[in-house]
Amino acid sequence: MDLGLESRVVLVAGGRGYVGSAVARQLGAEGATVVVASREPGPDGVPLDLRDQGSVDAAVRRVLDEHGRIDGLVVSAAPSARTLDPARHADPVQIAQALDAKALGFVRLVAAVTPAMRSAGYGRVVGISGQNAYLTGNLTGALRNAALVIAAKGFADDLAGTGVTVNTVNPGPVTDEPSAQVPAGGPGESSPEQIAALVTFLVSPLAAAVSGEAIAVGHRVRGAVTF
Repeated sequence: MDLGLESRVVLVAGGRGYVGSAVARQLGAEGATVVVASREPGPDGVPLDLRDQGSVDAAVRRVLDEHGRIDGLVVSAAPSARTLDPARHADPVQIAQALDAKALGFVRLVAAVTPAMRSAGYGRVVGISGQNAYLTGNLTGALRNAALVIAAKGFADDLAGTGVTVNTVNPGPVTDEPSAQVPAGGPGESSPEQIAALVTFLVSPLAAAVSGEAIAVGHRVRGAVTF
Protein backbone atom coordinates (compact mmCIF):
# COMPACT_ATOMS: atom_id res chain seq x y z
CA MET A 1 0.00 0.00 0.00
CA ASP A 2 1.31 3.43 -0.96
CA LEU A 3 0.99 5.67 2.11
CA GLY A 4 1.62 8.83 0.12
CA LEU A 5 4.71 9.81 2.09
CA GLU A 6 7.07 10.26 -0.84
CA SER A 7 9.01 13.52 -0.29
CA ARG A 8 6.93 14.50 2.75
CA VAL A 9 9.09 16.27 5.32
CA VAL A 10 8.76 14.65 8.75
CA LEU A 11 10.53 15.87 11.87
CA VAL A 12 11.18 13.05 14.35
CA ALA A 13 12.04 14.40 17.79
CA GLY A 14 13.98 11.74 19.63
CA GLY A 15 14.79 10.09 16.34
CA ARG A 16 17.94 8.45 17.68
CA GLY A 17 16.15 6.71 20.53
CA TYR A 18 14.90 3.14 20.80
CA VAL A 19 11.44 3.85 19.40
CA GLY A 20 12.24 7.04 17.51
CA SER A 21 14.96 5.43 15.42
CA ALA A 22 12.53 2.70 14.30
CA VAL A 23 10.02 5.39 13.35
CA ALA A 24 12.65 7.29 11.38
CA ARG A 25 13.71 4.15 9.50
CA GLN A 26 10.15 3.19 8.58
CA LEU A 27 9.25 6.70 7.44
CA GLY A 28 12.40 6.78 5.35
CA ALA A 29 11.52 3.42 3.81
CA GLU A 30 8.19 4.93 2.74
CA GLY A 31 10.01 7.72 0.92
CA ALA A 32 9.64 10.51 3.47
CA THR A 33 12.35 13.08 3.99
CA VAL A 34 13.13 12.41 7.64
CA VAL A 35 14.77 15.03 9.84
CA VAL A 36 16.07 13.54 13.08
CA ALA A 37 16.19 15.88 16.07
CA SER A 38 17.65 15.05 19.47
CA ARG A 39 20.00 16.34 22.12
CA GLU A 40 22.82 14.41 20.42
CA PRO A 41 21.67 14.43 16.78
CA GLY A 42 24.83 13.31 14.99
CA PRO A 43 26.25 15.00 11.86
CA ASP A 44 23.03 14.95 9.81
CA GLY A 45 20.53 15.72 12.56
CA VAL A 46 19.15 18.81 14.24
CA PRO A 47 19.99 19.68 17.85
CA LEU A 48 16.89 19.74 20.05
CA ASP A 49 16.28 19.90 23.78
CA LEU A 50 12.53 19.87 24.44
CA ARG A 51 13.09 21.42 27.86
CA ASP A 52 14.50 24.59 26.27
CA GLN A 53 12.13 26.88 24.34
CA GLY A 54 15.04 28.50 22.51
CA SER A 55 16.29 25.11 21.34
CA VAL A 56 12.78 24.17 20.17
CA ASP A 57 12.34 27.40 18.21
CA ALA A 58 15.79 27.11 16.62
CA ALA A 59 15.19 23.50 15.54
CA VAL A 60 11.83 24.29 13.91
CA ARG A 61 13.24 27.38 12.21
CA ARG A 62 16.15 25.36 10.82
CA VAL A 63 13.90 22.68 9.34
CA LEU A 64 11.61 25.27 7.77
CA ASP A 65 14.59 27.19 6.37
CA GLU A 66 16.16 24.06 4.88
CA HIS A 67 13.05 22.27 3.62
CA GLY A 68 10.39 24.97 3.32
CA ARG A 69 7.78 23.02 5.24
CA ILE A 70 7.11 20.41 7.91
CA ASP A 71 4.43 17.92 6.86
CA GLY A 72 4.70 15.62 9.85
CA LEU A 73 5.95 15.69 13.41
CA VAL A 74 6.61 12.68 15.62
CA VAL A 75 7.53 13.39 19.24
CA SER A 76 9.33 10.46 20.84
CA ALA A 77 11.87 12.51 22.78
CA ALA A 78 11.49 11.67 26.44
CA PRO A 79 13.46 9.62 28.96
CA SER A 80 12.40 5.98 29.16
CA ALA A 81 10.08 5.01 32.02
CA ARG A 82 12.94 2.79 33.18
CA THR A 83 14.89 5.95 34.07
CA LEU A 84 12.28 6.99 36.65
CA ASP A 85 13.07 6.11 40.25
CA PRO A 86 10.14 4.00 41.51
CA ALA A 87 11.05 4.92 45.08
CA ARG A 88 10.39 8.57 44.17
CA HIS A 89 7.25 8.01 42.11
CA ALA A 90 5.29 10.56 44.19
CA ASP A 91 8.20 12.98 44.66
CA PRO A 92 7.09 16.42 43.39
CA VAL A 93 10.61 17.16 42.11
CA GLN A 94 10.73 14.01 39.97
CA ILE A 95 7.15 14.60 38.78
CA ALA A 96 7.94 18.18 37.75
CA GLN A 97 11.08 17.11 35.89
CA ALA A 98 9.23 14.31 34.10
CA LEU A 99 6.37 16.59 33.10
CA ASP A 100 8.80 19.18 31.76
CA ALA A 101 10.80 16.64 29.76
CA LYS A 102 7.82 14.86 28.23
CA ALA A 103 4.44 16.59 28.36
CA LEU A 104 5.61 20.21 28.36
CA GLY A 105 8.29 19.38 25.81
CA PHE A 106 5.56 18.01 23.57
CA VAL A 107 3.54 21.20 24.05
CA ARG A 108 6.51 23.42 23.23
CA LEU A 109 7.33 21.59 20.02
CA VAL A 110 3.76 21.18 18.76
CA ALA A 111 3.02 24.85 19.44
CA ALA A 112 6.14 25.80 17.44
CA VAL A 113 5.41 23.52 14.47
CA THR A 114 1.66 23.77 13.95
CA PRO A 115 1.46 27.43 12.80
CA ALA A 116 3.31 26.45 9.61
CA MET A 117 1.09 23.37 9.23
CA ARG A 118 -2.06 25.43 9.74
CA SER A 119 -0.87 27.93 7.13
CA ALA A 120 -0.18 25.08 4.68
CA GLY A 121 -3.55 23.46 5.35
CA TYR A 122 -1.89 20.12 6.06
CA GLY A 123 -0.03 18.44 8.89
CA ARG A 124 0.27 15.27 10.94
CA VAL A 125 1.38 15.24 14.59
CA VAL A 126 1.93 12.05 16.58
CA GLY A 127 3.08 11.97 20.19
CA ILE A 128 4.45 8.84 21.83
CA SER A 129 2.93 8.58 25.30
CA GLY A 130 2.44 5.27 27.10
CA GLN A 131 -0.03 3.03 28.84
CA ASN A 132 1.21 4.25 32.22
CA ALA A 133 -1.35 6.97 31.54
CA TYR A 134 -4.02 4.39 32.48
CA LEU A 135 -2.27 3.06 35.61
CA THR A 136 -1.84 4.52 39.07
CA GLY A 137 1.04 2.42 40.37
CA ASN A 138 3.65 5.03 39.43
CA LEU A 139 2.42 8.59 39.86
CA THR A 140 5.27 10.12 37.88
CA GLY A 141 4.74 7.85 34.89
CA ALA A 142 0.97 8.25 34.99
CA LEU A 143 1.04 12.05 35.18
CA ARG A 144 3.61 12.65 32.45
CA ASN A 145 1.84 10.32 30.02
CA ALA A 146 -1.71 11.41 30.83
CA ALA A 147 -0.71 15.06 30.50
CA LEU A 148 0.69 14.41 27.03
CA VAL A 149 -2.51 12.66 25.94
CA ILE A 150 -4.64 15.55 27.23
CA ALA A 151 -2.39 18.12 25.55
CA ALA A 152 -2.61 16.26 22.24
CA LYS A 153 -6.41 16.19 22.41
CA GLY A 154 -6.42 19.90 23.13
CA PHE A 155 -4.26 20.62 20.09
CA ALA A 156 -6.40 18.29 17.96
CA ASP A 157 -9.57 20.14 18.95
CA ASP A 158 -7.98 23.53 18.32
CA LEU A 159 -6.81 22.42 14.86
CA ALA A 160 -10.01 20.62 13.85
CA GLY A 161 -10.99 21.49 10.28
CA THR A 162 -7.58 22.91 9.34
CA GLY A 163 -6.14 19.79 7.70
CA VAL A 164 -3.84 19.19 10.68
CA THR A 165 -4.38 16.07 12.80
CA VAL A 166 -2.95 15.28 16.24
CA ASN A 167 -2.90 11.82 17.81
CA THR A 168 -1.01 9.87 20.46
CA VAL A 169 0.32 6.32 20.41
CA ASN A 170 0.48 4.59 23.78
CA PRO A 171 2.79 1.57 24.00
CA GLY A 172 3.00 -0.79 26.90
CA PRO A 173 6.45 -2.29 27.62
CA VAL A 174 8.64 -2.09 24.52
CA THR A 175 11.02 -4.92 23.66
CA ASP A 176 12.68 -6.42 20.60
CA GLU A 177 10.77 -9.68 21.04
CA PRO A 178 7.34 -8.90 22.53
CA SER A 179 5.49 -11.69 24.27
CA ALA A 180 2.04 -12.71 23.08
CA GLN A 181 0.99 -13.05 26.72
CA VAL A 182 -0.85 -10.16 28.38
CA PRO A 183 -0.85 -10.02 32.19
CA ALA A 184 -4.07 -9.37 34.09
CA GLY A 185 -4.17 -5.73 35.11
CA GLY A 186 -1.34 -4.80 32.78
CA PRO A 187 -0.63 -3.87 29.16
CA GLY A 188 0.78 -6.07 26.43
CA GLU A 189 4.25 -5.71 25.00
CA SER A 190 5.16 -4.33 21.58
CA SER A 191 8.30 -3.86 19.52
CA PRO A 192 9.71 -0.58 18.18
CA GLU A 193 8.82 -1.75 14.66
CA GLN A 194 5.19 -2.39 15.63
CA ILE A 195 4.94 1.08 17.12
CA ALA A 196 6.62 2.57 14.05
CA ALA A 197 4.09 0.90 11.74
CA LEU A 198 1.18 2.62 13.46
CA VAL A 199 2.99 5.96 13.68
CA THR A 200 3.86 5.83 9.99
CA PHE A 201 0.22 5.31 9.07
CA LEU A 202 -0.90 8.17 11.31
CA VAL A 203 1.66 10.47 9.68
CA SER A 204 0.38 9.60 6.20
CA PRO A 205 -2.28 11.43 4.18
CA LEU A 206 -4.43 8.28 4.48
CA ALA A 207 -5.07 9.09 8.16
CA ALA A 208 -6.91 12.34 7.47
CA ALA A 209 -10.03 11.15 9.31
CA VAL A 210 -8.16 10.19 12.49
CA SER A 211 -7.50 12.97 15.00
CA GLY A 212 -7.74 13.44 18.75
CA GLU A 213 -7.20 9.73 19.36
CA ALA A 214 -5.02 7.94 21.91
CA ILE A 215 -4.24 4.52 20.44
CA ALA A 216 -2.70 1.69 22.44
CA VAL A 217 0.04 -0.52 21.01
CA GLY A 218 0.35 -3.87 22.66
CA HIS A 219 -2.90 -4.97 24.25
CA ARG A 220 -4.53 -2.10 26.15
CA VAL A 221 -4.48 -2.76 29.91
CA ARG A 222 -6.13 -6.15 30.36
CA GLY A 223 -9.18 -6.10 32.60
CA ALA A 224 -9.74 -2.32 32.44
CA VAL A 225 -12.06 -0.23 30.32
CA THR A 226 -10.96 3.30 29.42
CA PHE A 227 -12.85 5.97 27.53
